[in-house]
Amino acid sequence: MRLIAAAFALLLLALGPASAQPPPPNYPPVPPPRVERIPPPPGERYVWEPGHWHWDGRGYVWIGGHYIVRQARPMRYEPGHWVLSPRTGSYVWVPAGWH
Repeated sequence: MRLIAAAFALLLLALGPASAQPPPPNYPPVPPPRVERIPPPPGERYVWEPGHWHWDGRGYVWIGGHYIVRQARPMRYEPGHWVLSPRTGSYVWVPAGWH
């Protein structure tokens, strides 16, 4: 089980930067992810949530990876990214998380 969780975490780390979209004009690009050492999980119900960059309104801040309790329904990890809001017509930052 731990081997599967570790393989899944490595897959998420590999896919993260490829799925990020470029930031809107006048914003710096999202930095590359930091390399993190993944410790053993504290239990079988835990899955690794990789670290990610978060836009705080002034710049990108690194949020370190950590273990979270696995959800009952299937979910996938989505890195933080910019999207064009149809409501406002401007870009908004969508934080990383499980969806």
